[in-house]
Amino acid sequence: MITLEQAKVMVAVARETGRALGLKPLSVAVLDAGGHLLAFEREDGASPGRFEIARGKAYGAVMMGMPGSAQMLRAEEQAYFMAAMNGAFDGKVVPVPGGVLVKDAGGAVLGAVGVTGDTSDNDAAAAIAGIEAAGFSALA
Repeated sequence: MITLEQAKVMVAVARETGRALGLKPLSVAVLDAGGHLLAFEREDGASPGRFEIARGKAYGAVMMGMPGSAQMLRAEEQAYFMAAMNGAFDGKVVPVPGGVLVKDAGGAVLGAVGVTGDTSDNDAAAAIAGIEAAGFSALA
């Protein structure tokens, strides 16, 4: 499981990475394996809607067991499938990079991190940095 302290590390390091890379203001959400929010921060200057986007990126990753990058490819190849999945999850899925799975050493999914604010690939890079800093493996 992801502890609150580990979730806070993920958020802090993702934000620090964003600042180091000169990214736009980020919002970072950490969810557990059940899709429940553990931690969230929205940087100054980030739009208020960023909470739902960050959570949606992480939620889609954990609920579908695939990172946002894989969801985006699936949406491009089978738009009807991803539309149906998003309907099944009450529209909470944001299927783009930046939703990154958190895995333990054995490969079990423990949760996900969603980052939004810059390009989706930059968001994913910040999420990966946070996950790895907390001692986990990331699947982006």
